[in-house]
Amino acid sequence: MSKKEIIATNNAPQAIGPYSQAVKVGDTVYLSGQIPLIPDTMEMIEGGITEQATQVFKNLSAVAEAAGGSLNDAAKVNISLTDLGEFTQVNEVMMQYFSQPYPARACVQVAALPRGAMIEVEVILAL
Repeated sequence: MSKKEIIATNNAPQAIGPYSQAVKVGDTVYLSGQIPLIPDTMEMIEGGITEQATQVFKNLSAVAEAAGGSLNDAAKVNISLTDLGEFTQVNEVMMQYFSQPYPARACVQVAALPRGAMIEVEVILAL
């Protein structure tokens, strides 16, 4: 059985709870959900869903890179939004960070997210 390796980088927000930025087991990397925190300040980025989604995917990219991969290694993406009406804007941002063939994905609307975020995204990479 493979041992797990903890992935951490200062280029993404530090965990705001009892979890790791990512955990690698074999060739699979489980990236924890990211909200739109700016790594240097740990403050939420200002702006709407486009700015928040962009920050989230920047954060995820940094963690993926620290794990030895990129978002193009994503096998599965889970997106949580507080308003599914913003789905189109999130798709537009996502297309800037992923290339075809796109990963599998789920997107759900939730009542609330940490720190009042509009979006949280988690990713599973296959390296």
